[in-house]
Amino acid sequence: MGNSGFLATLLLPIFLCVHLFGGFVDGLGVNWGTMATHKLPPETVVQMLKDNGITKVKLFDADSKTMDALSGSDLEVMVAIPNDQLLAMNSYDRAKQWVKKNITTYNFKGGVNIKYVAVGNEPFLTSYNGSFINTTVPALQNIQNALNDAGVGDTIKATVPLNADVYNSPESNPVPSAGRFRTDISGPMTQMVDFLAKNGAPFTVNIYPFLSLYGNDDFPFNYAFFDGGNPITDNGIKYTNVFDANFDTLVSALKAVGHGDMPIIVGEVGWPTDGDKNGNMANAQRFYNGLLPRVAANTGTPLRPGYIEVYLFGLIDEDAKSVAPGNFERHWGIFRYDGQPKFPLDLSGQNQNKFLIGAKDVKYLQQQWCMFNPNAKDIGKLTDNIKYACTFSDCTALGYGSSCNNLDANGNASYAFNMYYQVQNQKDIACNFQGLGIITTQNISQGACNFIIQIASSSSSFTSVSPLMVGLAIFIVLTSYLLI
Repeated sequence: MGNSGFLATLLLPIFLCVHLFGGFVDGLGVNWGTMATHKLPPETVVQMLKDNGITKVKLFDADSKTMDALSGSDLEVMVAIPNDQLLAMNSYDRAKQWVKKNITTYNFKGGVNIKYVAVGNEPFLTSYNGSFINTTVPALQNIQNALNDAGVGDTIKATVPLNADVYNSPESNPVPSAGRFRTDISGPMTQMVDFLAKNGAPFTVNIYPFLSLYGNDDFPFNYAFFDGGNPITDNGIKYTNVFDANFDTLVSALKAVGHGDMPIIVGEVGWPTDGDKNGNMANAQRFYNGLLPRVAANTGTPLRPGYIEVYLFGLIDEDAKSVAPGNFERHWGIFRYDGQPKFPLDLSGQNQNKFLIGAKDVKYLQQQWCMFNPNAKDIGKLTDNIKYACTFSDCTALGYGSSCNNLDANGNASYAFNMYYQVQNQKDIACNFQGLGIITTQNISQGACNFIIQIASSSSSFTSVSPLMVGLAIFIVLTSYLLI
């Protein structure tokens, strides 16, 4: 009885954590990308992570403002070296300088809890046509050796986030147990895996079940999720979803090169909420409702049961990402561009879904929109102006199967004009469009199609461009949008 008060004091914080956040999932992290025209302050994002009980974060660079915001947070961090710096990291002196500037600088009590360094991002992607094949492994080796020489190599490991296209099974035997690394990169992959094993570092892979559906109407829809796919059988093992099958194909590929027990991190996995007919909130919620309980329960996969470290992709929508892979690229976030939750979710994996805690004290531009002027007389240049607006802003929600795909011609124009107007920080000239645009204080959103008000960001990366440059814009227009 004498210890009951102490025990209650000890258990109260744990109870509060479980009650407020639904419990922590040790293996769960998120990707924090920053390819946005208007960024939330890093301090705001870090607080949002903490408010939602997220304890791990993966970055795509080592930006000093982001690192300063993470200082003292105790969040586990994976910092990154972009692909365009891999060649420079082939110099050991440059690698040591990078480690000194971006790692040891923050290696103090109350600093940043760095756990991994991501060397490149999917550098062996087939669409890169071998651009980074000769520079990736030397960069990995130099960074890890520099970490070792700096005295932090025991606790901070270098790894290379790779796309799942680095391995496959032959068409003649398309099962996980037949998984092997691609023949064109088998040498560099074996060299990389040997080095990772020597240094006790994990293999990092990005797995996207959504991409199995994208552009492939023959792929069994339910197999992309965790709750109803028709199983395939491999040596008596039934695979009911593509995530498990993909992951275990990698396990087999690692086994084939002598490292079947190497730790594997899932560096990116998620589902977009717009920009494609299968990219919507209902499918995203279904996917996470299947994935998160498995992470929480340490279910693992048939060939690798147990704990798997997983980083959701992504945290916040990024309206400046390249849409070369597809319009969905700008809609991976579980939070909107302004840090507000999109749909109910339970990161603890208990499927007690509720809206996550959004970013606090977000400052927005004025409550005004740019729309097509219904009284405009000369609409001969409307198409050119729409194309121009979409070239310099994000019109991906107008694409086929997307949230704004059902607007009429005037609605398409208004959406395009408003997106450009918001990117340009609501400057009056940005709603001119040769007399075709007009500013309104009435919210012109329609149904599921949200006409946004942009956040007031000190880090806005877009500058004003005169709508008179229509001729130039036509040459670089994103022609995939169904605007009119």
